[in-house]
Amino acid sequence: MAARRLAVLCVLVAGLCQVWSSGQVDQDDLNQTVLYPWRRKSSGGLSRVKRDWIIPPIRVSENSKQVPENLVQIKSDKVFTGEVIYKLEGPGVDQDPKNLFEIDDKTGWIRSMMPLDREKYRSFTLKAFALSPSGERLENPSTIEILVLDQNDNRPKFSQKEFAGAVAEFSVPGTSVMSVTATDADDPTTDNAMLSYSIIGQESIPPLRINKTMFGINNETGAIYTRDVGIDWEVVKGFRLKVLVADMSGMGLTSEAHAIINVNDINNNRPRFSPDQYIMSAVENKVGFVIGWVNATDKDEPGTGNWQAKYTITKGDSSGNFDIHTDPGTNQGILSVIKALDFESQTEHTLTLTVENVNPLSIKAPNDPMSIATVVVNVANENEAPRFNKDPIEIVVPESVAPGTLLASNIAYDPDNAKLRYDIPRDPEGWLIIDAETGEIKARRSFSVRSPHVKNNIYTAVIRVTDTDSGGISTTASLVISLRETNDFPPQLFPLMGTVCSEAGRGTPGLVLTAVDEDLAPHAEPFTFDLPIEVSANWTIMQVNETHAMLHPLVELETGEYVVTVLVTDSGSPSLTASAQVNVSVCSCGKDSDCKSESAAVTSNQVGVSFIAFEIGLLKGQGLLVGESDDDIRDNVLNYDEQGGGEEDENAFNIDLLRNPADVGPLPASFYPPVTGIPRGNQPLRRDYPDNLPSPSYPRKPPADPTDIEDFINDGLEVADHDPNVPPYDTALIYDYEGDGSLAGSLSSIASASSDGDQDYDYLNDWGPRFKKLANMYDPLHCSFILKCHLSY
Repeated sequence: MAARRLAVLCVLVAGLCQVWSSGQVDQDDLNQTVLYPWRRKSSGGLSRVKRDWIIPPIRVSENSKQVPENLVQIKSDKVFTGEVIYKLEGPGVDQDPKNLFEIDDKTGWIRSMMPLDREKYRSFTLKAFALSPSGERLENPSTIEILVLDQNDNRPKFSQKEFAGAVAEFSVPGTSVMSVTATDADDPTTDNAMLSYSIIGQESIPPLRINKTMFGINNETGAIYTRDVGIDWEVVKGFRLKVLVADMSGMGLTSEAHAIINVNDINNNRPRFSPDQYIMSAVENKVGFVIGWVNATDKDEPGTGNWQAKYTITKGDSSGNFDIHTDPGTNQGILSVIKALDFESQTEHTLTLTVENVNPLSIKAPNDPMSIATVVVNVANENEAPRFNKDPIEIVVPESVAPGTLLASNIAYDPDNAKLRYDIPRDPEGWLIIDAETGEIKARRSFSVRSPHVKNNIYTAVIRVTDTDSGGISTTASLVISLRETNDFPPQLFPLMGTVCSEAGRGTPGLVLTAVDEDLAPHAEPFTFDLPIEVSANWTIMQVNETHAMLHPLVELETGEYVVTVLVTDSGSPSLTASAQVNVSVCSCGKDSDCKSESAAVTSNQVGVSFIAFEIGLLKGQGLLVGESDDDIRDNVLNYDEQGGGEEDENAFNIDLLRNPADVGPLPASFYPPVTGIPRGNQPLRRDYPDNLPSPSYPRKPPADPTDIEDFINDGLEVADHDPNVPPYDTALIYDYEGDGSLAGSLSSIASASSDGDQDYDYLNDWGPRFKKLANMYDPLHCSFILKCHLSY
C-alpha cells in the first residue's frame, strides 16, 4: 500500500531544512490542499494558481571571514515540470557596490562573496527571478532583503581631544560645570554603541594644590559637576581632568580625552590701602597737575572689575580743589589739583580717602570694614602768573573796520598786583596793534575776509601778557575775531559792447548783459539792472535772472553806434551801484529779425565763442531770437566765429544747456570773459618770445584789387604770429582799415546802396573753407558785414 508518512514544506536557509511532521496517513486520505497550498479545486478538478515567494529577511554578520557563504536557496514549483534558470539583481549584485552577492542559476543558492561592513551598508534589497531556458519569466520576481548584523568593531570617539569649561570659585556641590560628548559608529540600537562616561584622573593648576576629588560626571550624558566645596581662586586657578568613554555600557572599547576647567574669580576680597598715611605738596594758583599717588592692594584677579580700585575723597575738600582717579595699569590712585589753591587763605589741607572695587562685593566675601587713608597736602607759596579775564578773547567786527578802532580792553590782571606788559606774538596779517601797558587792542588797518588766514570768517591771533616781577611769568590767550562781510565793491558790468536790431519790439534780439562782484554773499547777486531817466526814452532793460538782463531799444533807431549808460546794483546792505557805458551797434535786421550774424561777429571780438554761445542760447530760450532751427544757431556760433581755439573752443560751452534763461543762474568767475578796453600794455606777453621786443609793423597799404585782400590778411597773420606783445591766446586780430578802391565798397556800413547784381563775390570761394561757407550761406550784403568782423583769418 502506497502511503505518504510526511508532508514536507522545505525552504533551505543557510543549508537547514525545516520539517513539519503530520503523522502517518494513507495516500488516499492525504489532503492535496495541505501538500500543495497553491492549488485549489476548480471545475471538479485540481488546478495551479500563481503565487509570490515569501522569504523572511536574511541576517548576515558583518566582517564574516567565511566567504563565499550560502545565505538562502530559492525554489520554483516549475522544477517538477522542466528546467528552471535563476537570476538575481540589485545593489550588491549588478549595482554598486557590485559583486557582494551572487546566485547559482541552477540550484537557486544565494551566496555572499566578501565580508560586509555594516557602517557602510546596513541592508540590501534584491530581486530574484525564475526563468525558462527560453528566457520566459516563470514566477513573479521575489524580494529578498539581506540585513547586515552589527559587530562591535568601532571604538567610541570624543568630539574633541580637549574640552574647556569654567566654574566660579566657592561654587556649591552639584553646580553644573561643562559637558563632554562622544559618538560610536556601531549600531545605536545595540550595546555596541551604548556609551558610558567616567573621570579617571584629576590634576590641579598649579599642581598639588587640591588633592580631594572635586568633580563628578554623569556616566550617561557626560555632564561634569562639582562634588565638593573648597574651590578658591586664590588657591587654585583651574583643574585638568582625564575622562574616559566606553561602549557596551562601559564594558567594551574605550577612548580618552581631557577637560580643562578654569576657576573664575569672584569679588570676595576688599581692596586695602598700603600704606594708609601720606604727605604731599602743591603749589598755589596752579591747576591740572599731579601732587602724588596712593596705593591699594587686592587679592582678586588683576585686570578685572573685582580687582580694579575706585578711590573717593570723602572729607577735607569742601571747595572741590582736588580730584583722584585710578591708574588702570598700576591700580594706584592719582591725586591732582583741579582748582587753584591759595596759600594766603589756607596753607594745609587734610584729605580722607576711601577705596572700593569697580564690581560690587560678593555676598560670600568676609564682612570686613572699608579701607581708609589720610593725605596731608601742604600748599607752597609762589609768584602767580597773570590771568586773562577770558580765553579765548572773542570779538565780532565788520571787515571794513576803520584803522584805530578799539577792539578790546581790560583783558588781563595779575593776582599779585604786579605791573603787566602786553604784546602780540602772532598776528599773521599785521591787522592788530596793542598798547604794551594797558593791553588795549586796536585795528591797525581794515580787515578782509579774503585773507588766506581767515577761515570761515574767523581770524585768530595770540595775545601775551607778562608780569614785571623777577622771573617774568607770561600767559597767552587766543584772540578770535569774527569778521562780518561788508559790501566793499560795486558790481562790474560786461560786456561793454554788442549789437542789437534797430527795429523796436520784444521779438528782436537784444544785448545780454551781466555783472560780477568781488564781494561774497549776501552782498553780490542778485543784481538789479536799470537805465538813467535820460536813456529810458529810447532804451529799456529787462531782467532775465539774478545775474543777467537784456538791453532793447524802445523805438526804431537808425543804424550806427550808440553809447548807453547802464546802472547795475548789488544786493548788499547798503547796496552799491555802478554805471557803465555800453557801446551798442544798431543794425537793420529786416522783417525776419535776423541779426544773428552781425551780433555774433561784433561781440565775438570781445568775449569769444563761449560767451556768444551762451548769449544766443539765452536769447533763444526767451523766444527773442528767430531762426529756422537749433542747427541754424549752432552754425552761426560755431562755424562762423572761429577765431578762437578750434575744437576746444567749440566744446567750451554747450548752448543746448541754456535753453531756459531761468535755469542759467550765477556763473563761476572763470566763465566770464575779460572786460574790454584793457590797454595793450596790460595784456599778457607770449611765453614763446622774449620780453620787451618791439612789435612789427602791420600792413596798412590798401589793396588795389579785391583779390589782394587774401594776401593782405595773410600778411597780417604772419606779422601777428611774430608779435611778442599780442596776447598768448588764439585771439582775433581786428583790422580797422578796410582799404580804398574795393569793388565791394566800404565794409563798415551795412546800409550800402549797392545790389547783388552790382558785384561778383565768387572770389570768396578761393579764400579757404571759412570764406567758402560764407559765400554759400550769405548774400553779398551779409558777407560784407561778416568779413569786417572776421578779417583775423
